[in-house]
Amino acid sequence: MGQKDIVTKEIIKEIGRDISMYMLGIDIDSEVELIDKEWTRVERRDSDIVFKYDKKIVHIEIQNNNHSKMELRMLRYFSDILFEYRDYEVSQFVIYIGKEKCYMKSSIERNRISYSYDIIDVRDISCEELLYHENPSAVALSILCDFEGKDEQMIVNTILKRIRELTKDDDREYKNYLEKVTILSTNRELEENVKKGADMLAVDIEKIPFYQDGRAVGIKEGIKEGIDQGIEKGMVIVAKQMLKLHLDMDIIHKSTGLSLARIEEIKKELFQKNH
Repeated sequence: MGQKDIVTKEIIKEIGRDISMYMLGIDIDSEVELIDKEWTRVERRDSDIVFKYDKKIVHIEIQNNNHSKMELRMLRYFSDILFEYRDYEVSQFVIYIGKEKCYMKSSIERNRISYSYDIIDVRDISCEELLYHENPSAVALSILCDFEGKDEQMIVNTILKRIRELTKDDDREYKNYLEKVTILSTNRELEENVKKGADMLAVDIEKIPFYQDGRAVGIKEGIKEGIDQGIEKGMVIVAKQMLKLHLDMDIIHKSTGLSLARIEEIKKELFQKNH
């Protein structure tokens, strides 16, 4: 296992604990240990999570579509886990984040077999409660929620902004939660949205020399408005504010990520409005 995999393993362990506490209502006071077996298939792009604490084992799978044989797949996992940890209490959960109605079977009753596991549909979870929770671990999980048709980029931006606020500008802690959001986002194909949102928040206007000048308030407000409206519109708003302060084009380019040609267009638009 490479160094990158070791880091991912630690993050996945934290995600497993977070999901258990904030989505499944499992109270965990002791340290958890990720079970790293070949049958768990724990990889960056596979969301199977199996961990143990005390004498209990929790298996979580995040599913973005209806698997026609999910109950058999979960039974297979159950038997594999039980084979290795016979004396442990095993709990299994599938967190369904698909757009279609969930119709997967959650039990098997046949040939003297009586087996069941729990299916959690994210639509039954209050996403607002997660998004506006005071713990950034809960906020990170809201990336799995049903956005109910709302603009995906706007929601992702809000998630990252909330995490930034709750980590109180602690870059190391923020990056840890950003990694969690990035891993979870692969289940909903929102990786690019997360990257764009992170880039937006990376515009640290406070590090630009003129920030102490009261005129910078307009730029700060522009960034706030940009986060609320979406990446592209937000960058244009910030660029306009910076142009009004007659800042160098290169500074605007580095701060917003907009091309010099696009900034020139915005500059011309401002000039035409003022004349």
